[in-house]
Amino acid sequence: MKALRKFLDKQKPHFEKGGKFHWLWSTFEGMESFLFVSNAVTTKGAHIRDSIDMKRTMTVVIMATLPALFFGMWNVGYQHFLSLGETTDFWQNMGYGALKLIPIIIVSYGVGLGIEFYFAQINGHEINEGYLVTGMLIPLIVPPNVPLWILAIAVAFAVVFGKEVFGGTGMNVVNPALVARAFLFFAYPGDMSGDKVWIAEKADSYSGATPLGDALVGNFDHFHTFSDMFFGFIPGSAGETSTLMILIGAVILLATGMASWRIMFSVFTGGLVMGLLFNWWGANEYMELPAYYHLVMGGFAFGAVFMATDPVTSSQTAKGQWTYGFLIGMIAVLIRVFNPAYPEGMMLAILLMNVFAPLIDHYVIESNIKKRLKRLKVVTNS
Repeated sequence: MKALRKFLDKQKPHFEKGGKFHWLWSTFEGMESFLFVSNAVTTKGAHIRDSIDMKRTMTVVIMATLPALFFGMWNVGYQHFLSLGETTDFWQNMGYGALKLIPIIIVSYGVGLGIEFYFAQINGHEINEGYLVTGMLIPLIVPPNVPLWILAIAVAFAVVFGKEVFGGTGMNVVNPALVARAFLFFAYPGDMSGDKVWIAEKADSYSGATPLGDALVGNFDHFHTFSDMFFGFIPGSAGETSTLMILIGAVILLATGMASWRIMFSVFTGGLVMGLLFNWWGANEYMELPAYYHLVMGGFAFGAVFMATDPVTSSQTAKGQWTYGFLIGMIAVLIRVFNPAYPEGMMLAILLMNVFAPLIDHYVIESNIKKRLKRLKVVTNS
């Protein structure tokens, strides 16, 4: 590491103002701060003191996604060979899954970071760190069979119209990873829906339906068991199948203080409450599905842990987080059951509440102001 530090120090003058590569300063600074903690300090004014910077924070979030990523990689191979009726071992499944997912990850980071670097250069800004997480989340929520050229278009759309038009990381209104998925869903529905996309190169005679797909058509005779959905032995996006792995990631996020437990808990609570209301109504078989099944179907758990808790697009106030998360859970299940055109209601529920999060915080703050003014009047009168 000392040799690398000396090499960077030697090259740094070439990228600083007056150097022959000064126009690449944003790129150099981004790479340097990724490899080493910045030695810049604040010398005046109020500021926050912390032991880690934004890049290290993003790294922790990426680490929290690794259990879901590695299990999803294995499951992609497992589902493929299962559809062919072949018996394979752990490493064969992992190898096949890696061949499918690694190119998706490379395209996600390559296109996304390329656009981030471009905008940083033309604006003369430091490179935003937020895409380090977004670049990992996108491969975890798309089908393993998604064409790479379509993924590249979706990533470009998400970065440009989901982030940069609002000012970059920290200024975006909606979650960029979900913008990519929504773009894919509406622009290329054939590559984002149906049975064929969730199992990579499956046998033609094999169903390959996800639990949400079966529920959509009312196929409850051979429905996946709760344990299969919880542990993840089902078709689906790589990161969304195993609720167990997602919960391990949730523990990492909560233990390191990277995510709000209020949002996570309230999302699951909202989904469970709406499921129980449908159980009470019982107008069809889908409504009679045990309420807790919704928590392990589709992208509900992944959305609750990694998407709804995005600190930029979620509510910031404590009371607002309870409302924000609860409504996400309720709306997700509501969309699933009432609108068969959008079986994965979690994506739309989070995007909708991203838009309303500032409004929720506004009313929470206004309510607090009114309460304090009332207390002030009481003290003044006495």
